[in-house]
Amino acid sequence: MVRSPKITWNGYKINRVKSFKYLGIHVDDRLNWLEHINKQGEKAIKMQQNLKRIAGGNWGISQIHIWTLYKTVIERMLAHGSSAWCLNPTFKMKRKLSSIQRPFLLHISGAHRTTPTAALQTILGIPPLQFELQFEARFTSIYRLRIPIPPFITDTQPHDLEMKATGWSTHPSEHLKPNQISFEDGEAYIARKDIINIFTDGLKTEHGVGAAFCVLTNDIWAYQWSAKLSDNNTVFQAELTALHEAVIYASRLPNHNTSNIHVDNRASIMASSNSKSTNETARKIFKILLSNPRIKVSWVKAHAGNIGNERADQLTKDATQHGQPYSHTKLPKPYIKGLLRKRMPEEWQTLWKNGDTGRKIYNIMPSVSLRPTNWIREDVIFFSQHGPFPADLKRFHLSDSDYCSCGGIGTALHYATECIYTVSWHMRKPAPNFEQEWLKRVANNLVSRQKIREIIKFISENRDLFRPP
Repeated sequence: MVRSPKITWNGYKINRVKSFKYLGIHVDDRLNWLEHINKQGEKAIKMQQNLKRIAGGNWGISQIHIWTLYKTVIERMLAHGSSAWCLNPTFKMKRKLSSIQRPFLLHISGAHRTTPTAALQTILGIPPLQFELQFEARFTSIYRLRIPIPPFITDTQPHDLEMKATGWSTHPSEHLKPNQISFEDGEAYIARKDIINIFTDGLKTEHGVGAAFCVLTNDIWAYQWSAKLSDNNTVFQAELTALHEAVIYASRLPNHNTSNIHVDNRASIMASSNSKSTNETARKIFKILLSNPRIKVSWVKAHAGNIGNERADQLTKDATQHGQPYSHTKLPKPYIKGLLRKRMPEEWQTLWKNGDTGRKIYNIMPSVSLRPTNWIREDVIFFSQHGPFPADLKRFHLSDSDYCSCGGIGTALHYATECIYTVSWHMRKPAPNFEQEWLKRVANNLVSRQKIREIIKFISENRDLFRPP
């Protein structure tokens, strides 16, 4: 074996380590990130133990609150730095992440410990942890780090996305004049002949996104502008685009002209008057207003019969269908986030469809959803057929016999249709080739599910009664 080299720094020996922690991420000498996942897993186990102290099987906070705690606390903790280590997870990483997630799924659902992880994920509406972390990694990479992601995920490039601005757009001592921004209805200015009135509007319909403004001077419509934005732009972006084009137009008018821009969207006015706005377009508007104090911006009530606002609204509606394309407004953050979020269930669905575990639940729930079902613990136990059933326990070598004490094979279906001890809640037994259809109907029938719940509760409370002789 070759001895590792000795490294010194100013006379001090630098010891070789297998891993080190930097900014909350454990980097190991193999760069396979398993050390980081193991450390995060240890932290997650401690959190899960704390969770057990505030909620048990039939006491403590409700299932939906535990679900919320997992999504908002546990997943957020595990997702730290995911863009560095979970962009393309390996098989080992996926398996380890699944083992970290499993105890939480069991605790939230109250399911039997042999229940497949894939089934619990579908029932609870919680995607496999690898997909959640991949989503975070992809979003952080393209939006914050400005690193392109593979084209099979999206063709959108980082330069197509709207950047989040930080800091001050100008020196903190520079601010707008007190009379430049008004949130009171500016309709009174319209009657004045010495003021150029400009009306802006932005709109999003099923036809697209449009922005427009029109200019009223001495009761004459002197100018109008409209454009069609990308269908993926937001109404807020359309409003800001219209206001931006309006202030550019007003800034080019002769200096002796006073302009009043009427906007029916308070959010765009507030963003444009804030020198620390995170929106780049709003910052551009602020700088133009700062250098042109004769331009005023006031709010006007929408759809209140104001002739200028109604005209701008009509121009915007026309622009959504026939306007000139406007490519200066970049795609918003919600667009790329929604695009990546939409892809996650698709990948999850493929995994669920092609999986080899949880097939009993798959026959009832073939499609995944990000929303949890309204099943409680007893529902999960019965329909997954993993629970205090002798046939299931013997399959996992947890019992020596698969017979019920009544003499029949102790399956979930047996207790729901045949067992003499649960006759009070019996349902008609289906033919063997209709069992899956029967389970689907029972799962979708609240009265039948109530019977199932009573059966499972009775079995759980009287286990000695159901033990095989």
